[in-house]
Amino acid sequence: MLAQRTLKSMTRAVGVGLHGGQRVELTLRPAPVDAGIVFRRVDLATPVDIHVNALWITDTRLNTTLSAGGDPGAPKVKTIEHLLSACSGLGIDNLIVDINGEEVPILDGAAASFVFLLQSAGIELQNKAKRFMRIVKPVEVREGAGASLKWARLEPYEGYRLTFEIDFDHPAVNQTGQRVSFDMGSGRYKQEIARARTLGFTKDVEMMRARGLALGGSMDNALVIGDYKVLNGDGLRYDDEIAKHKMLDAIGDMLVIGHPLIAEYNGFRSGHGLNNKLLRAVLADPSSFEFVSFEDAAKAPAGLADMAPAW
Repeated sequence: MLAQRTLKSMTRAVGVGLHGGQRVELTLRPAPVDAGIVFRRVDLATPVDIHVNALWITDTRLNTTLSAGGDPGAPKVKTIEHLLSACSGLGIDNLIVDINGEEVPILDGAAASFVFLLQSAGIELQNKAKRFMRIVKPVEVREGAGASLKWARLEPYEGYRLTFEIDFDHPAVNQTGQRVSFDMGSGRYKQEIARARTLGFTKDVEMMRARGLALGGSMDNALVIGDYKVLNGDGLRYDDEIAKHKMLDAIGDMLVIGHPLIAEYNGFRSGHGLNNKLLRAVLADPSSFEFVSFEDAAKAPAGLADMAPAW
């Protein structure tokens, strides 16, 4: 059986929110089968559970924000995409995330710290089959036209493969790879995707901070791009780090649908908002997907049975 996965033990992290700059404590806990991934706001007088659900996303400006019941005025948790990307890369199905604030800490600005936390807690196989969402016909969403065109698409594929293309007109970005493809079945998420950091342009920082954003950002947790070059002393972690971070985000955004995908994702200049519109378009058309499990793991698409070692 290709089984569901949770953590073997509890693990904790402390960091700052990228935008709010507030100190946040995070506790990752094992969860029972079919629980899914649940954020629990433990700082509130009565803790509130906020389930990962594509229809509960209420803000996609600069990050992905999840609100209880999909109500923008309800308790929320922001910047969930990097942690969810790590969960996807390691095949985690069920997880409780206790958080004492409304923004997931940025940690290293990528997903590598979350991968380390999850793996250090141990990954445990559970006694129920993993439930995949298989895309059976193409679904696409588009915005803009000409130079402002952006789109995202899910289509049938026996496995989970992603391609992302960026199109920044910027001297520093133009020197990097702007199109990247990755097959999740390769088992190389940790090596090839997880270390790609979020990015910020110096020309935008003052404006963002005036709006109360990016208050926790620094060269320790972001790729900082000046007018002509990357300003971080260690340079790029990958030649195509910028495109890979956008893919890292997309992997996290896709897991918001609540199940691992059997599909091919393609994005061109897409972002959190368009990614969520794509998931909503899928959910609005039940003929576009089906749920599948594999009692015989050997019959699952290549690589998906071994997303990461479980011990």
